[in-house]
Amino acid sequence: MIDDLLNPAHLPDRTERVCLIQTHISLVLLADEFVYKIKKPVNFGFLDFSTLKKRRYYCHQEIILNRRLSKDTYIGVLPIIYDDKVYRMGIGKGRAVEYAVKMKRLPDEMLMRSVFLRGELKGKHLEKITAVLARFHLGARNSPDIDKFGEPEMFKINTDENFAQTEKYIGRTIQRRDFEALRKWTGDFYNANRELFLRRIKAKKIRDCHGDLHMEHICLTKNLPIFDCIEFNRRFRYTDIVSDIAFLLMDLEYHGGEAFSKILWNSYKERAGEEGKVDSLLAFYKVYRAFVRGKVSSFQLDDNHIERERKEEATQTARRYFGLARSYIE
Repeated sequence: MIDDLLNPAHLPDRTERVCLIQTHISLVLLADEFVYKIKKPVNFGFLDFSTLKKRRYYCHQEIILNRRLSKDTYIGVLPIIYDDKVYRMGIGKGRAVEYAVKMKRLPDEMLMRSVFLRGELKGKHLEKITAVLARFHLGARNSPDIDKFGEPEMFKINTDENFAQTEKYIGRTIQRRDFEALRKWTGDFYNANRELFLRRIKAKKIRDCHGDLHMEHICLTKNLPIFDCIEFNRRFRYTDIVSDIAFLLMDLEYHGGEAFSKILWNSYKERAGEEGKVDSLLAFYKVYRAFVRGKVSSFQLDDNHIERERKEEATQTARRYFGLARSYIE
């Protein structure tokens, strides 16, 4: 299927070139003007794309949820058709064997990460980002059902899952001493800060957020599209707004942008009306976010479709994220 879809003639829109990028959960086809994203038939527990019906459903969820912050980028869901000879996307006769999310291709050079790495990230960019995110967070959906996800016992499901799913990578991408230190620190934080979590619920800070807010998901073009939110599990999206912004702050710090992280956080705090003991909560969520990135990078080591060179890169990336998580608790 992949070989067929890398043929421009088998795509629904005219393009000179097509290239493939793989993540642990997706096949992403980059054409000249559009991007086509296919979900892999995987089940990680927290994510279940194991059946065609589920993959189709989550393709549609991806469209609906991402239009909140990237209205004009997400176009629709296309079937991948197989006629017993050739796979085509959205064209021809045959049966639908997969589905793909169709998006406008955003300029790679304008992604926040690219702009930062070129040394061109400015204060005006950070102000625009915090204005958009604070407005989004304060207007995002809140309800008693969403509030439950802010309870420490509920959020602990996420951190417990992280440690359980990362244990197999001890000695490969994370050292035993770091794993144990992070697990103990996380447990101690829950024990010492239960009232803080409950105050956040009372203050209506638990919202239907983005869930995967890092620099590669923000495009610094005129309308500032912010894309690729979490569609597959609401407990990653129903979260404290500080947890959401913590991902972006952590990502800046991972890339050496500590000064930018401080500016962005101070601007966001003011716009979102944050005060009190929120800085200690931010540290907790930055540890959580860095650990998640280390875990997700580790998952690539078990994907038989990813070449060895990419797995070596994923190993180094995971180690750096786990190292960052450890640095926060020190």
